[in-house]
Amino acid sequence: MRCPGIEVGGGIAMIGMVLVSHGRLAEELRLAMEHVVGPQSAVATVCIGPEDDMDGRRQDIRDCVAAVDQGDGVVILTDMFGGTPSNLATAVAEEPSEHGVVEVIAGVNLPLMVKLARVRGAQPLAQAVEHAMSAGRRYISCATPTRCAPPEPMVLYGVNGKAGTA
Repeated sequence: MRCPGIEVGGGIAMIGMVLVSHGRLAEELRLAMEHVVGPQSAVATVCIGPEDDMDGRRQDIRDCVAAVDQGDGVVILTDMFGGTPSNLATAVAEEPSEHGVVEVIAGVNLPLMVKLARVRGAQPLAQAVEHAMSAGRRYISCATPTRCAPPEPMVLYGVNGKAGTA
């Protein structure tokens, strides 16, 4: 197995977490999450470098999913939708497996991870994913609103060709 150093806590089953990122971001996000919520079990990281063998990294993701799966499912968190980490994670999640459900959330941020860490032992997978994603979205804001330009309205064209705004 190529997912060393994973502690699986005794007692309470919980949703496993696998962080997959470009560079060392996954490791740093794990450290930041644990700084906020304390040490976590059933959390693994896979860091992908530009020269890495992608089949090897895909296998690492599989191994880490197996290592953190305690029977309540696994969430793979990736740094960016459409990037190599997200594409590899999605491929793994879609493979037939003896493990439970594997979900992929692309575009991870620290509030999302903190929320998932706090609810993963108490909520079913679908509910935990929704609460985590909601927290991730809620905590994206302009911290200096006087300097942030308001978004420009999007012009949408309906079937009749008339313009409207969203």
